[in-house]
Amino acid sequence: MKLALCLLIALAPAAMNLCAEENKTMNSSNEVAVIKTSEGDMVVQFWTDAAPKTIENFKKLARQGFYNGTIFHRIVKGFMIQGGDPNSKDPAKENSYGAGGPGYKIKAEFNDHLHQRGVISMAREPDPDSAGSQFFICLGPVHRLDHQYTTFGKLIKGDDVLGKIGDTSVTKNSMGEMSKPTKRIVINKIDIVPGSSVK
Repeated sequence: MKLALCLLIALAPAAMNLCAEENKTMNSSNEVAVIKTSEGDMVVQFWTDAAPKTIENFKKLARQGFYNGTIFHRIVKGFMIQGGDPNSKDPAKENSYGAGGPGYKIKAEFNDHLHQRGVISMAREPDPDSAGSQFFICLGPVHRLDHQYTTFGKLIKGDDVLGKIGDTSVTKNSMGEMSKPTKRIVINKIDIVPGSSVK
């Protein structure tokens, strides 16, 4: 089953204090992730207090070079960009993009950090505990996903790169969704480095 973000039929209204969320301190370790793409670099600060196991898994995969050569295989305008599927390294496996992973699944760590522009979150199947390696970065507020997908950090640099990737032309994918990029947006590598080294 493809790791597509499940669209909710009914959205329950919830009162959200966005100002409070914006002022919330981003508790993170000293390490950040530098996502080096064919369109430029994006830097993620982790929320280690909110999703420690998710972050540990992401860092491990990054250090192993798991993400090297993968692409952002799914881009939904105004919603998010999705990547991290090892199948996407091979153009011949296009029909299986979205189905790949590291060979294991991790437990969800739903938390109070909201899905807003620049927030990175884990993609999954309908089972909450089915995330593996695939992640998405929000292009705008997507509050219907709050507390249902594991948010684990936010961009502190590279919003312009996020916007450029989000503006990539798309066509229909094998499922009929307008989300298939017309060019390959490659994740060359993801470096885990001390935050003090990023200027």
